[in-house]
Amino acid sequence: MIKHLHTVHTLTASPLGHLLLAATPQGLSGAWFIEGQRGLPDWSSWGAPTHGHPLLGQAAREMDEYFAGRRQRFDVPLDLSGGTPFQQSVWHALLGIDAGDSQSYGQVAARIGHPAAVRAVGTAVGANPVSVIVPCHRVLGSTGTLAGYGGGLGRKVALLRREGWQVEAPAAGAEPAPTLRPQRVAVRR
Repeated sequence: MIKHLHTVHTLTASPLGHLLLAATPQGLSGAWFIEGQRGLPDWSSWGAPTHGHPLLGQAAREMDEYFAGRRQRFDVPLDLSGGTPFQQSVWHALLGIDAGDSQSYGQVAARIGHPAAVRAVGTAVGANPVSVIVPCHRVLGSTGTLAGYGGGLGRKVALLRREGWQVEAPAAGAEPAPTLRPQRVAVRR
């Protein structure tokens, strides 16, 4: 069970839609697309957004830099304590996947010492509360195919393209098929 931890929150724009950012005193605890995001918490009772908070400001600036192609890694402190110990281990493993690289769910499972827990890893990846910054979009199926993404496969394709992948475009207006195979190209560093 994920607890959506926050003490402050704000909204920030991105090329892929507005993001809800949430933080605790320990760090950024959430980054969700407010439209089309699976697992978006009900934030209607959280009150008014906080403006001028240093940690939320840092997260928003780093997101802007990422989408502008000026950042590959994020430095904002994170608070991933809202997940189970297993989920936290998966989310921390995702932080080790560099821009332009990918890992399969099986590779992530092996990396955390639970090679048989591929489906549980997939569930934990899908429950990632910090989109983009904890790069669950870099996890692919075992054959290199695109798998699900909480923000929608269209966003996953856009994020991978932003990181230097070539992904065939789906038919106009269609969601990308889950069987697309990304072909990695040289990444701008």
